[in-house]
Amino acid sequence: MSKVFLIDSEKRPLDPIHSAQARQLLRNKKAAIYRQFPFTLILNESRPHFPVSPLRLKIDPGAMFSGLALVNDSTGEVVFAAELKHRGFAIRDALTSRRQLRRSRRARKTRYRKPRFLNRTRPQGWLAPSLQSRVENIKTWVDRLCKLAPITAISQELVRFDMQLMRNPLIQGNEYQQGTLQGFEAREYLLEKWNRECAYCGVKDVPFQIEHIHPRALGGSNSITNLTLSCEKCNTKKGTKDIKDFLKKDPSRLTKILAQAKRPLADAAAVNATRFALLGVLKATGLTVETGTGGLTKFNRSQQGLEKTHWLDAASVGQSTPILKIKGIKPLLIQANGHGTRQMCGTDKFGFPNRHRTNRQVHHGFSTGDIIKAVVTSGKKIGQYVGRVLCRATGSFDIVTKLGRISGVSHKYCLATHKKDGYSYGF
Repeated sequence: MSKVFLIDSEKRPLDPIHSAQARQLLRNKKAAIYRQFPFTLILNESRPHFPVSPLRLKIDPGAMFSGLALVNDSTGEVVFAAELKHRGFAIRDALTSRRQLRRSRRARKTRYRKPRFLNRTRPQGWLAPSLQSRVENIKTWVDRLCKLAPITAISQELVRFDMQLMRNPLIQGNEYQQGTLQGFEAREYLLEKWNRECAYCGVKDVPFQIEHIHPRALGGSNSITNLTLSCEKCNTKKGTKDIKDFLKKDPSRLTKILAQAKRPLADAAAVNATRFALLGVLKATGLTVETGTGGLTKFNRSQQGLEKTHWLDAASVGQSTPILKIKGIKPLLIQANGHGTRQMCGTDKFGFPNRHRTNRQVHHGFSTGDIIKAVVTSGKKIGQYVGRVLCRATGSFDIVTKLGRISGVSHKYCLATHKKDGYSYGF
């Protein structure tokens, strides 16, 4: 079961405790709530510093989601798990909107200005903002968890697909790749690229075979661009036929397969572009950092019969993975929302300016993004609501709850339980 983080009165991390112990500490007023997400208690009285069990933070970085897990290496117990959703596309759209507004303004105000090019130099190691945000999100949560738990080591999935290893399985420095792990890299890559379904009939959730698009008997190669996934029935039916003959009655699927075979894996490219930047950030913490590949992660997970989720992938990263104890673990769902917008000019759906925004973000002591509890005692909306608040200067707020959006709640009924930190939470 997920544990509750505990820190002493001097804010030093202690061993996470069971939820029943947390309730008892709160009931006896020996501790207070320090943080709601992730739920953390702080002791009221100073105590001698007790020895703590070291924990390992495991990270499975992804393009859209990253998995986080805290694992006790000696017992295999998963103490905490989370799935972090990034906001790369939101950043891309915001930058596009800003570029359009500036270009429009320049055209109106300085229409005869001479065009300028190559007037911005990028520093070494520069990443696009949508990619850099992934690194910064993970860095933020590594720093937070290090303050709440006794973390002594970090494991990171450094490369999801090792292209050199797929070309040459005998490459030095990756001895674990030999034997039972052989082929996991290529198979995992193909599963991601072909959406875990048969390329010829679209069936899912069946055992797949690696199939040559252009058969070896007709001169096809073993290149990863010539491989796809097929169910046993389609693989047997196709045999050594050329794909154009096999799918001559289904030209749309033929076109789709040939196009997909040449298309690179965009998500893997995003992960590969940020992997060493993230590694540098993790090493800067001063903790021991272990790295592993996506093939090894899948091998560890499949050996223990675990389902494929982001947090279980994170718990399976690296050679240090013990026999995991995951009973009762419910991952914290974290979504990066940013800290609002500084854009003063609002636009319509076509990108034309149509309104002006205020630079004031705090209204009646609340900011949009705060998690609040509202107990409404009168009016049409009597009840209790918990969720993320959307503030207005009028004092009439909206609350986004699990059941939907509640409009027109007065600020007088609201109490902040978790101040805005750029993320929203759920289970």
